[in-house]
Amino acid sequence: MSNKSQFTNTYNNIISVENLLLAWREFVCGKRSRKDVQEFERDLMKNIILLHKDLVLKAYKHSVYEAFKISDPKPRDIHKACVRDRLLHHAIYRVLYPFFNNTFIADSYSCRLRKGTHKAIDRFNSFARKASKNHTETVWVLKCDIRKFFANIDQTILSEILAEYISDLDVVWLVSSIIKSFHSTKVGVGLPLGNLTSQLLVNIYMNKFDQFMKHKMKAKYYIRYADDFVIFDTDKDKLLEMTPKIADFIEEELRLTLHPKKVLIETLSSGVDFLGWVHFPNHRVLRTATKKRMLRNIKLKNGKAETVQSYLGLLSHGNARKLAERICDNICGHE
Repeated sequence: MSNKSQFTNTYNNIISVENLLLAWREFVCGKRSRKDVQEFERDLMKNIILLHKDLVLKAYKHSVYEAFKISDPKPRDIHKACVRDRLLHHAIYRVLYPFFNNTFIADSYSCRLRKGTHKAIDRFNSFARKASKNHTETVWVLKCDIRKFFANIDQTILSEILAEYISDLDVVWLVSSIIKSFHSTKVGVGLPLGNLTSQLLVNIYMNKFDQFMKHKMKAKYYIRYADDFVIFDTDKDKLLEMTPKIADFIEEELRLTLHPKKVLIETLSSGVDFLGWVHFPNHRVLRTATKKRMLRNIKLKNGKAETVQSYLGLLSHGNARKLAERICDNICGHE
């Protein structure tokens, strides 16, 4: 038995009609106008009871995904499951998330409640200030990015990590059936970008790395958002020494590789690009590519109020007053 804290919910808790109904309520928010959702909802109780029976009998089989591409901003392959499968993803997620979220480090910010990009960039500022002793010392930042993150997750390693926490073999079977429902370049590798469960599973996978960074590497000022992470230190040599150890751990333990062109050690005063902003000691500015994409999207949506408001909200998190004014002037000029 692992000495890690153990997941105590049972398979029956996850697949219960009650949990499936609660999962439906969460899943359906904002989706009621969609044809496939309406069709499923037309016979909601019948569909939920059929799904429940399949799960009780272990006769459940995940359907084939619908694949499509998006630009976000770079091209991404999205794989969308059918409504029945997505409902099950929600049912699993709502029971697993609270347990696993408690096992994660505080400074993992992707796909977690009360976290996200804004909290991550605020933490970046906070760490920059602490590491540089209130900007009185030069601080270096090691910035890394994992190559083709979702597409290269090793499913066997992921299942082994899950088994360290989950002793109920039926729960392991269920989550493994979701994991194995997809593969990218070869069988046994990759997670679909479109699944709610994938967001949690990659954090469970990367938690192994987060724990290594905090406890073995003793990285005091470390932040991770999905496949991007940064470490602050006033000693550049320490970061240089750390880099191959990080690369080795990621390769040996997680079968992932660092993006060679995206491993950088820079001073904060020269500007560090992280999560769409270029950060300096006392301010941050929007990355040029982010700015161009934002202006293009506003133009495409003809200055739609909600699009503009969401971008103005984004700009309020940095030093972008002139850009915000420019957007407002352009919108007013078109009205």
